[in-house]
Amino acid sequence: MAGKVVLDFEKPLYELEEKLSEMRVYLKSGEVDSMSEGRQGLKREIEALEAKVESLRKTIYKNLTRWQKVQLARHPERPYTLDYIYMMMKDFVELSG
Repeated sequence: MAGKVVLDFEKPLYELEEKLSEMRVYLKSGEVDSMSEGRQGLKREIEALEAKVESLRKTIYKNLTRWQKVQLARHPERPYTLDYIYMMMKDFVELSG
């Protein structure tokens, strides 16, 4: 996810999601034996981390300041109207005049 814009208040959440992603890749890579206790422990750890990410996400977005709401509204990766239009229609032509 190189080049991703992360706001200051989202950094702890982003770091946890990165760690979770790394753990999932490691689990799928097959470096952990399929029937071993280590694999089961890793699965439990992933589930616990998923719950922690969800809890942190709710906490962060529930308690946003006014400025943080403005930052979210102006986020550079937020979709624009034309993004939705191009997803709905193939032959859209913007008319102006």
